[in-house]
Amino acid sequence: MIDNLTLGLQTALMPENLFFCFLGVFLGTILGVIPGIGVLVSISLLFPITFHIGPTPALVMLAGIYYGTTYGGSTSAILLNVPGTPSSAVSCLDGHPMAQQGRAGTALLMTTVASFFGGSVGILLLTGFSPMIAASALEFGSVEYFALMVLGLIAASTIAGGSAAKGVSMVLFGILLGIVGSDVYTGQLRFTFGQQALFDGISVIALAMGIFGIAEVVSSVNSVKTASIPPGRITFRSMLPSVSEFRASVMPMIRGSGIGSFFGALPGTGGLIAAYMSYAVEKRIGDESRFGKGAIEGLTGPESANNAADQTAFIPTLTLGIPGSPTMAIMLGVLIIHGIEPGPLVLTEQPDLFWGLVMSFWIGNLMLLVLNIPMVGLWVRLLRVPFQLMFPAIVMFIVMGVLTTYNGSLQIWMVLILGALGYLMRYLAMPAAPMILGFVLGPLMEEHFRRALLLSGGEFGTFIEGPIAQVCLALSAGLLILNFVGSWRRRAARRQSEAGLSAD
Repeated sequence: MIDNLTLGLQTALMPENLFFCFLGVFLGTILGVIPGIGVLVSISLLFPITFHIGPTPALVMLAGIYYGTTYGGSTSAILLNVPGTPSSAVSCLDGHPMAQQGRAGTALLMTTVASFFGGSVGILLLTGFSPMIAASALEFGSVEYFALMVLGLIAASTIAGGSAAKGVSMVLFGILLGIVGSDVYTGQLRFTFGQQALFDGISVIALAMGIFGIAEVVSSVNSVKTASIPPGRITFRSMLPSVSEFRASVMPMIRGSGIGSFFGALPGTGGLIAAYMSYAVEKRIGDESRFGKGAIEGLTGPESANNAADQTAFIPTLTLGIPGSPTMAIMLGVLIIHGIEPGPLVLTEQPDLFWGLVMSFWIGNLMLLVLNIPMVGLWVRLLRVPFQLMFPAIVMFIVMGVLTTYNGSLQIWMVLILGALGYLMRYLAMPAAPMILGFVLGPLMEEHFRRALLLSGGEFGTFIEGPIAQVCLALSAGLLILNFVGSWRRRAARRQSEAGLSAD
């Protein structure tokens, strides 16, 4: 291991690799801050550069863009309530309320710290436990994936504040949106209404931009929002969290890093699911009434989760040759273009590439830490831009981001329609977070459910045979019981309070 790390450090410290690492993290941060651009667009735009450089600097640069956009995407989520990337959408829930309370600097600083911590944990696991984690991921078949998705959707209903019925209904609505398009097995079109642009389904980018971005613009256009920003220069002291806030962030960062590392190593999951699962866990552990109103643990936990997931996502990609996302597929494309076959042999036949990439993660995360902390004041000053200028700029970036990803005017109309839906959901106090998780997990759950039945010959008992599925389903049942008991206690307390008021 020491020899491998030494070889990796020597490779990562080569001037060419250092330059492309800095270029990747810098461009990733900038493009991540711009709403609607995202990691896939950023990597796709810079992909042609990899034709003219070696495989190691190419992967180092693209990887820097990958986790750099995660850093930057949370910035726009906190300041503007517009997630720069889908995985940073959860940062809107408590990060933006902190910005509205005049704690934008603290939110951004703690986001940077949590991101660095989660990324570091993910790199440690990638360094020391790649073979073991890859073997664990191989044990997940369709049955286990289905059970995991059930657990994720039940946990999603706990994200919503207030009525549990609203949370469940939004999960179901997200699943309904997620199954729009072609059936994965039969090719049958579902809910496309004859529109060719819907054959591939609704874009998660359009959904996130509409529900969060457009809805925020519409709901804020007639309201006067004055951000509590201290006049003059933003000092480092003003960005420091209080002792209680820092203490409240330690355990969420540890738990979030563990959750993110686990989900990142599973092909097909990643930072979005990890972030929402972390948020659900923190909300269940902490005081639910604080979440959605600026709870710092609702920000630091998911931030450490999605950054840990970004790092461990390379485990199945590099060790198994299984891309868990379109972004990872582009990474594999770089290897194939340079004549390298992805898979377990990469560790033995290309040790300088594998370990050089791993060590570049440390260097890239340190670069992001150095870049982002001094730039916190710059991002906070975005709140001083007049809203009559800010809102049209947000809409422009959203439109540009959607058009660069999906060519066609129908996607723009889809964003506008989803924005109107998001505004209506705000008016009716319907939570958006469970809907997005249902949108992501629902189609995956359907696919694995049907595949498991095909493999078992239609036997439903296959879903309770394996130990992994049994644990996931048992946890799902436990969450349902806890939700039921919690709702019953809240109703009982409310009735008792109303009875006391009527007696007075």
